[in-house]
Amino acid sequence: MLSEKSRPVIEATLPVVGENIGKIAERFYQHMFGEHPELMDGVFNRGNQAEGTQQQALAGSVAMFASALVNHPDQLPEHLLNRVAHKHASLGIRPDQYQVVHDNLFWAIADVLGDAVTPEVAEAWEEVYWLMARALINQERGLYSARGVRPEIVWRDWEVIEKRRETDDVVVFTCKRIDDRLVKTSLPGQYVTVRMPMPDGIRQPRQYSLTRADDGEHRSFAVKRVHGNGKPDGEVSNLLHERVDIGDTVTMSLPFGDVVLDDSRPAVFASAGIGITPMAGMLSHLVTAGSHLDVTLLHADLDESSWALRQQVADDVKALADGKLHVWFERGAQCSLPVDGVHEGIMDLTEVDLPDDAVYYLCGPLPFMKAVRSALIDRGVPTRDIQYEVFGPDLWQADAD
Repeated sequence: MLSEKSRPVIEATLPVVGENIGKIAERFYQHMFGEHPELMDGVFNRGNQAEGTQQQALAGSVAMFASALVNHPDQLPEHLLNRVAHKHASLGIRPDQYQVVHDNLFWAIADVLGDAVTPEVAEAWEEVYWLMARALINQERGLYSARGVRPEIVWRDWEVIEKRRETDDVVVFTCKRIDDRLVKTSLPGQYVTVRMPMPDGIRQPRQYSLTRADDGEHRSFAVKRVHGNGKPDGEVSNLLHERVDIGDTVTMSLPFGDVVLDDSRPAVFASAGIGITPMAGMLSHLVTAGSHLDVTLLHADLDESSWALRQQVADDVKALADGKLHVWFERGAQCSLPVDGVHEGIMDLTEVDLPDDAVYYLCGPLPFMKAVRSALIDRGVPTRDIQYEVFGPDLWQADAD
C-alpha cells in the first residue's frame, strides 16, 4: 500500500517521470552494465537491449505500477507482477539483485531529472520501487519454493534426442533428462528459458514455449529463426538452427509462465505464426488427459507451408471429443489437412461460432492479439476470460486496461 505521504508526491511527479521514463531506462541499463558487466552473461537478452525493447518494457512496467498505486493505493497490480515474476524466476533472479537494480535506477533518475529529484521526491519513488521489488521477491520466492529449488539451481542440462524441421524457419527440438534430479512437470502453456553460450563466451537466455504435454522425462520446444530485417539476425535462434544437433546438450530452466490452461472450462485458442507453440502444448495436454471439453483452435498464417506444428495440432484437435479447427491464410484458402474451416485473409471472428463460457488464449504478434482481444470484448467476452502470451519483453502490459 502506498503511504498517504508519498501518494501526492507520486501523483504530482508521475507526468514528468513518465515523460522521461524511456530516457531513464536507457541510462539505467547503460550505467548498470558498466558497473556490473556480469549481468549480461546469462541474465539479460542483449538482442532486446540492442533493439531497445527491454528498456521500453522496464519503463512501461515502472510507470504502470506507479500509476496503479496512485489510482488504487490499497492494492497492487497482481497480473503485471505475476507476469514479471515468472520471467524472473525462469532466469534465476535472486533477491540481492534488486538492490543492484535500485542503485542504478535511482542513479539514472537523478542523472536525467537533475534538481527535480528533491529528497521528498526521491523518498516517495524509493517507496514505489521497494513496494514493487518486495512484491516480486515474494512472488518469486513462492515460485522457487513450489519447484523445490533455489534461484541458482533452476538450470539443468538436457540432451537433444530429436531435431525436426517444421517450416523453412522453424525447428522443433525434443530433449530428454540426463540426470537423476527430481523433475516437476510443467503446467500446460508454460515456457522454459534456454541458455546458450555464444561464440564470444557470453551465455544468452531465450524463452521458448513447451509444445507437448510434459511427462517429466522429455521436453519439446520450437525455435523460429529470427531474421534481422536490417538489424542483426537472432544470435540464439540461428545458433540453435545451425549448430545444435541430436546428441548435443542444452541448458534449460525449470518451466515457468503465468498463462496456463484452465482445463475445467471450454477453451478457445487464437494464434498467429509462431504463436501456435503454447497452443500446441495446451492441446497436447488436453489430448493426454482425455478431455471432453469444447475446444476450438483458430490459427492465422501466410499459408499452409508456413504453419508450424500443423500436423501435430490438427491430429490433436481431431483426437479431442469436441475439437474444432479453423485456419486463415493470407495467400489463399487452400489446406490439405482436415479442418473445420479454411478462410482467406486475416482472422475474422465473425466467420466462426464460439462456445459460451470459454476461456480465450491469445498468442502472436501484438497487432494480431490486440485486434482479436478487441473483437472478443465487442462480442461481450469479459476481459478476465482473455489471456495472452507475449514473446519477448511485454510492450503491451497485462494491466493496460
